Amino acid sequence: MSQIKILIVEDDEVTAMNLKMSLEQQGYDIVSTSDNAVQARNKIKVYEPDMVLIDISLQKSNDGIELARHIREKHELPFIYLTAHSDEGIIDQAKLTQPYGYIVKPFDPLGLNAAIQMAMYKYDQERMSSENLSGLKLDKLKLEKMLYAKQVTDKPIIPFGNGYHLDIRVCETFYDNKKIKLTKKENAFIRLLVAQLGLVVSFEQAIDYVWEEDGATENSVRTLVWRLRNKLPTDIIKNSSGVGYYVED
Repeated sequence: MSQIKILIVEDDEVTAMNLKMSLEQQGYDIVSTSDNAVQARNKIKVYEPDMVLIDISLQKSNDGIELARHIREKHELPFIYLTAHSDEGIIDQAKLTQPYGYIVKPFDPLGLNAAIQMAMYKYDQERMSSENLSGLKLDKLKLEKMLYAKQVTDKPIIPFGNGYHLDIRVCETFYDNKKIKLTKKENAFIRLLVAQLGLVVSFEQAIDYVWEEDGATENSVRTLVWRLRNKLPTDIIKNSSGVGYYVED
């Protein structure tokens, strides 16, 4: 098995050095270290690491969180936060980037190794799910069969996401029995997510099903999801890094 390549983004020189030494002793390949987000972005392109460890409060600001957002949007990479903070506001911001784990400073070498191994396992599972779905094109008939199979009663209603339900007869979404005003594309995307509860809807699937016109891209899907998240009362749409989106079953 090849070594896992890691980029460390940490502005405290002593912490960065200790991390590098500890990880190298455990068999990891530390391709580089960086003390700021701009340099880290360039090093990700140059070194193509398998994982990035990011100081959550890089440069005593939210640069670490901004770097994580950039990785989510532009790279198919797992990342773990390094944090000495318990501030709920910072943690809440960090959660939105959906990291693959947290390492609390001062770190324990065994805990550090466990966090990395778990993160890589989760990432590999996501990639496998994506590969299994990549050839699956959901035509409307197949999707309707999947939806009707999820009905819990004889009514055309499918509950999901703790408080939501989809009325598959009229293709409308409700929260606490109140209709959420969504566009045709937004409702179609929800319908696709609900048909595959717990599974990742790939960018390709979303484009094939939601957009009837040509020219839609992955960024079209991301924009749609961003708008949906602003309309939905709770954050139920989860990212699968570089793959697509899902709603937990």
